[in-house]
Formats: sequence, C-alpha cells, structure tokens
Amino acid sequence: MFTLLLVIVTGITSYLAFNDYGIRQKLIFSPYTIKRTGEYYRFLSSGLIHANWLHLIFNMFVLYQFGQIVESYYNDIFGQAGNMLYILLYTGGIIMSEMYSYFRHRNDPSYASLGASGAVSSIVFTFILFNPWADLQFLFFPFVPIKAVVVGVLYLAYSWYAARNIQDNIGHNAHFYGGIFGIVFTLAFEPSLAIYFYEQIRGGM
Repeated sequence: MFTLLLVIVTGITSYLAFNDYGIRQKLIFSPYTIKRTGEYYRFLSSGLIHANWLHLIFNMFVLYQFGQIVESYYNDIFGQAGNMLYILLYTGGIIMSEMYSYFRHRNDPSYASLGASGAVSSIVFTFILFNPWADLQFLFFPFVPIKAVVVGVLYLAYSWYAARNIQDNIGHNAHFYGGIFGIVFTLAFEPSLAIYFYEQIRGGM
C-alpha cells in the first residue's frame, strides 16, 4: 500500500513540477542553496520531482516492482513497525544518497539534482539482500535472466566508476550510496539477515 502511495505522490509532484518551473526550483536539490538558506527540506523534496517523463516512469516502475516485495518482507519481519521502517528506508535513501554530493558541491552554485533514484536503489538492494539469486530480466535483454546479486555487484561497480570518470548528468553517486544505505539500514534492524544472505550466496554457488 505504501509503495503505491509513494508512486502516486511522486507522480503528482513531478507532474506539477513539469508544468511549473517555480515548483521545480523550490524543490530541487541544490547544495549551494541549502548551505546558504538552511532549506534542508530539499534533501527530501528533490526525491519527489524528476527531470522528465522517462526519468519519472522508469523510477516509479522499478519502485513499484521491487517496492511491493520489500514492503511485504518488512511487514513480515518487523510486524507493526514494518510500515514505518519501510518509509524510513525510502526517505532515508533519498537523503543519504545526496550527502556525498552535498559536501562535494556545497560551494558550487551551478550544481543541482533531482529524482528518486537514490531511494529506488535502496529498495532494489534491499530486495537483493533478501533474494540474491532471483532472476532479473531487462528491457534490452528480455530473454536473458541475470541473477540479482550479479546485477547488484555490477551496478555498484559501474556507479562507482561512472561517478568518477563519466560526465553524463546522471547521479551515479546517488545510485551507489542509495544502494549501500538500503543494505546497511536493513541489516541495522535485522542483523541476522547478514547470515541469511551469506548462506544464500554459498548455497547458490
């Protein structure tokens, strides 16, 4: 339920920002502005808007596909606290994925970013923690399933490399740190999952 709610709220907010530049500029993540005005809400609000329809649809599709499963796992494991922890996983993914960029660009007035990619990465990597050997299929390779843990390792490696070597206006650091946050956050509340993950990896080899 909360996954669908996140998709709806993000979709509506992004749509409004598409049609109102003022809203976009008020919500966008701007380290320079945050440092000088104290508008810390931008750490969170930037995850509610997107650059264009493709950006929005892709993020929300991935969130909906993986989020429903992770939300269910959280409810099964954490009981009544599951929904709250799931929301904290998502919102924390937005905030923590932007920390590196904040400290790196807080004196750069030209830098700005937006999108829920960091939060979505948190959700995806939490899914991988639960299901490392799940088969994932992609649009460009629909008939070639790839194991989730393999996708995770390659994705982190590429994000780390791209953040330091490729200038393409994609928030690779947000992807990387969002994914790491998802794993750390989940293990912090359920450390036994580390053993479960290890046993799953060993058993699948």
